[in-house]
Amino acid sequence: MYGPTAYHDRRWAAELRAAACSTAGVLVLMLAVDLACHTLDPLRAACWTAIAVVLFAALFPARVTAGPGWLAVRGLLRECRVRTDLLVLVHRSDGMAPRLVLRDAMGGRVELDPKTLTANPALWHLLDTGARLSRARGLLRSGAEALRVLGEHIDRDKAREIFEASGLD
Repeated sequence: MYGPTAYHDRRWAAELRAAACSTAGVLVLMLAVDLACHTLDPLRAACWTAIAVVLFAALFPARVTAGPGWLAVRGLLRECRVRTDLLVLVHRSDGMAPRLVLRDAMGGRVELDPKTLTANPALWHLLDTGARLSRARGLLRSGAEALRVLGEHIDRDKAREIFEASGLD
């Protein structure tokens, strides 16, 4: 599906485990309280389970995958994909949950957490390479500055990690 040169978010499995464990913990806690109060019946258990399923759906992490010329974000129900070599818009929205929005010339659109790119240099490199090609083609007219700032942030973080690992901090 993705080919041998596809790169995945390295943190995704851990985030999925955390979502599943958190959801299971909340479900067990709700059932245990109901059981301790002697109010647990099949209908209440079904309601608590439904609430846990909704919670899991809300906590389910998006899986970011990239290859030469493309980037995909897969959520719980669907996958969105853009051609990074045909980007026309990059927009960063800051706030409680910062998002990076990418649009390509073919109508594709993805949203992802910029921390995913910070934590995965291979994904960042593939996005940056495609964005540079889009800029060279004259397609990317809005958002090059957002990518430049993100790139500087990633470079600064990686340099800090190298200095700390070498004892030069």
